[in-house]
Amino acid sequence: MTARIQERLPLLRRRARMVQAVRAFFEGRGYLEVETPYAVPAPGEEVHLRCFRTVLERPDGTDEVRYLHTSPEFAMKRLVAATGQPLFQLARVWRNGERSATHMPEFTMLEWYRPGAGLSSLMDETEDLLRRVLPPRLSHGDVMLELDRPFERLTMQEAFARHVGVDLLASAGDADRLAREAGVALREGESWEDLFFRLLLERIEPHIGRERPTFLTHWPAEQAALAKRDPADPRVALRFELYAAGLELANAFEELTDPQEQRQRFETDRARRMQITPEQDWPLDEAFLEALADMPPTSGIALGFDRLVMLATGAPRLEEILWLS
Repeated sequence: MTARIQERLPLLRRRARMVQAVRAFFEGRGYLEVETPYAVPAPGEEVHLRCFRTVLERPDGTDEVRYLHTSPEFAMKRLVAATGQPLFQLARVWRNGERSATHMPEFTMLEWYRPGAGLSSLMDETEDLLRRVLPPRLSHGDVMLELDRPFERLTMQEAFARHVGVDLLASAGDADRLAREAGVALREGESWEDLFFRLLLERIEPHIGRERPTFLTHWPAEQAALAKRDPADPRVALRFELYAAGLELANAFEELTDPQEQRQRFETDRARRMQITPEQDWPLDEAFLEALADMPPTSGIALGFDRLVMLATGAPRLEEILWLS
C-alpha cells in the first residue's frame, strides 16, 4: 500500500494544487465557502440514485434514520435563501452501488450557486474556472482537448438533430415515434425517457466534448429536475451538462424557486422511486421547500472534482487520483 501511494504521489500533489486553485478562484470572485451536514434526513429525490443509510443515536436513547447525502444541493440552496450570497463547497458525497473507471461510491463534488446569474453567465464562469485549473491543451485517452478555444454550446434539440436525426421535442412522451424516427427497436418496457437516455449515451455523448468542452443545454422539460422551464419554450428546462474528453463533468440549473411546483416534481419522483427501490423511503425535505420561497433568482452547478483531476493528470481511472479508495 505504501509503495502504491508513493507511485501516485505526483498525481495527488497535482490534486492538492487544484484544490488550492479552486478556492482561490471562488474567493477572488466574492464567493463564500460553506460546509453543510453530510448525514441528513432527506438525501435527495433523484429516482435512480441509491443512498447510504445510517442511524443517529441521541443521548436520551432515541434515534433517527439519516442518509449520507448524494449532493449538498438542498442545504446550499437554503443558505442562499438565507444570505443572498454566492456560495461554494467542496463536499464529500455518497452514491451507493456505483463503481467503475469514472464512478466511485464516495467522491468529491464541487458545487457553487450564484444569485442573479443566468445559465449563460454560469457557462461563462465555468469556462473561466476550467481555464484556471487546467492547461490550455491536454490529452485524455484518445482525445486532444483545446481549452483555449470557446467551449461549444449545443442545445439538446440540436444534438439530437445532428447525431440522431430526429426532432426530439416533437416526439416528447411518444416512445414509439422516437424509436421509429431514430431507426431503433423499442425494447420491452422502454419508456420515452429510457430511450432518450439510451440515444444520448450511444449516439451523442461519444461525439461531443472531443476537440473542446461542450455544454449540452436546454434539456427536455421531463428532465427538468430542479431547473426552471424556459419561459421562451416551456418544452425545455434551463439546464446544462458539461462534457469534456468523454467525461461528463457537471450538471447545472437555472434554479426553480417555486415551492409548489418543486413539491409536485418531488412527489412525482418519489412515486417513481418507490416503484424501483421501495426501501429508499424518506420524507420530503420540508425545510428546503420552505426556503425556496425566499431564494433569489439563482443558477447553480455541481461539478465532479475528481473527474476534473483526471482530466488535468491524464489518469485513466478515478482510483489513480484518490488518496485512498
